[in-house]
Amino acid sequence: MSVFIAGSLHLDVVLSAPHLPRADETVTGSAVDYVFGGKGGNQALAAARMGADVAFAGRAGSDRFGDMIREALENSQIDLSQLQRDGGPSGMSAAIVDKNGDYGAVIVSAANLNIDAHAVEVPDRTSVVVLQNEVPEEVNAAIARKARATGAQVWLNAAPARPLSDAVLDAVDVLIVNRVEAAFYAETAGSHRVLTTLGAEGVVYQGRKWPAFSVDVVSTHGAGDMFVGALAAEVDAGRAIDEAVPFAQAAAALHVSLESTERVRMDRARVAAFLAAHSSR
Repeated sequence: MSVFIAGSLHLDVVLSAPHLPRADETVTGSAVDYVFGGKGGNQALAAARMGADVAFAGRAGSDRFGDMIREALENSQIDLSQLQRDGGPSGMSAAIVDKNGDYGAVIVSAANLNIDAHAVEVPDRTSVVVLQNEVPEEVNAAIARKARATGAQVWLNAAPARPLSDAVLDAVDVLIVNRVEAAFYAETAGSHRVLTTLGAEGVVYQGRKWPAFSVDVVSTHGAGDMFVGALAAEVDAGRAIDEAVPFAQAAAALHVSLESTERVRMDRARVAAFLAAHSSR
């Protein structure tokens, strides 16, 4: 089986600063890093690093950021046959990480808004299709319909929060949201299975709550995407979602505790070792 992720690609410009700036404030930072990002790309890399056979569909521009995005993906084992090239700029974000590891970001979607959904096909033997809200609603709707026709599970990481059409809701099996998004969708989620990530307070799914692992946080940037990718990899391996949550939590906890140069070396064995060492939580 395999995981298919369709979604956004960004080149994240990550600034380290003592605190997030207030209105009209200029803050002196201490470092800048250029990091592969976008929820779609991050989740695809996470699932691949956690051992899944992953295919990806998305769109990057013809600028230098696009070259950097493609280089990062090409260094993975992901099937990139549906990676589209846009004639304009790539998606990007500017993120500020404070001394506590918390962050705020601004996203410019650019090429992500031009994904050709008609050209996207869900590969055979796909078990889980993962979508996010960083691409147009009609793109998600079209891919979700194709996914349902194959019998694959359809997950929507509904971030950032926005109204969802019936076309999307009717095709989605699981909504994955954080605390803010959960409040936004409280009246529209209906009978959908909703998985809510609560950061340091854990995860809630179908009435059950799992506590978070306690770690020293370097940065929370990308933690949610690591969780989703790891969860998809575990479900693709044959586990039910509730059985897969602890592993995904361990992957996210390890991710936030590592420097960016170490995160690229995360793999399934390292997460499994972390989970075993913290199994008595």
